[in-house]
Amino acid sequence: MTTTRAGTAATRATTADFVAFAVTVRRIEKMGAHFVRVTLGGDDLEHFHAAGLDQRVKLIFPLATTGLTTFPRGGSDWYAGWRDLPEHERCPMRTYTVRAARTAAGEIDVDFAVHGDTGPATRWVNRASVGDELLVVGPDARTLVVGAGPIGGVEFRAGDADRVLLAGDETAAPAICSIIEQLPADTRGQVFIEVATDDDILPVTAPGRMTVTWLARDTRDASHGEALNRAVRAWVSEMVAPAAADEPVETTGNAPLGDADADAEPLWDVPPATGEHHGLYAWIAGEASCIRELRRFLVRDTGLHRNDVAFMGYWRAGRPES
Repeated sequence: MTTTRAGTAATRATTADFVAFAVTVRRIEKMGAHFVRVTLGGDDLEHFHAAGLDQRVKLIFPLATTGLTTFPRGGSDWYAGWRDLPEHERCPMRTYTVRAARTAAGEIDVDFAVHGDTGPATRWVNRASVGDELLVVGPDARTLVVGAGPIGGVEFRAGDADRVLLAGDETAAPAICSIIEQLPADTRGQVFIEVATDDDILPVTAPGRMTVTWLARDTRDASHGEALNRAVRAWVSEMVAPAAADEPVETTGNAPLGDADADAEPLWDVPPATGEHHGLYAWIAGEASCIRELRRFLVRDTGLHRNDVAFMGYWRAGRPES
């Protein structure tokens, strides 16, 4: 596999259909105070295309009455079939990152950030046992098309960037850890991960020229996103000269970033996979309002090119998503 300085070229050169893979829980491991790693296995996973980096998949959770029987498994048109079902027949669906994949063994690991018992994903993982059934919707290696565009669900596209900044809260921690463990050895940059407590610091191996900083809210007496915001601003301010005062405000769609509606759909903007960057590439994810403010700081205040910033609002405060 060929690699660029800060990213994997193969993730920009292939695409594949997303299909449902039948899996069962093989192992459950507590990882820190608020993380749970679930190993899912199944014979079908030998055909799972492990794209790596921040590869997202859909987890399909069973209904209390009918289990997984109502979920359409007819191939790549599963979403239309799921959407057309009556609401009471739709299995709950949530998006997660593949933390690790061992397709020869028919296994993938998924890390859950667990706070409370408020949604279908957290309720499921809090009660999960070995042998429980689940569906994973992900890329099917049998449908790979080389040269057709970026693989679905992989948003980290650092291309030829000289430096990389990765920042996010605990919901982004699995993706960030997966990314940095797969970067070329000479990648340089900074990683900030905000978590609830020091007990949530996870083991991760980064390239030697990258610094990984964990930010625990309880030791900083900080609200969600506060420590992350401060850390990113301080580091970027040292690394990058600020934008000119008269530079126009960067916009997303038709609205200035500062006027973005926090109650709208989570903000999500990923640069095209051109591989052309301007020095620093930033990948930021987590709570939508925090990520919106950081993106505005990077693009409007600091002057980063919008194609150098990937930002993803994984969830919104006050609206349980998992």
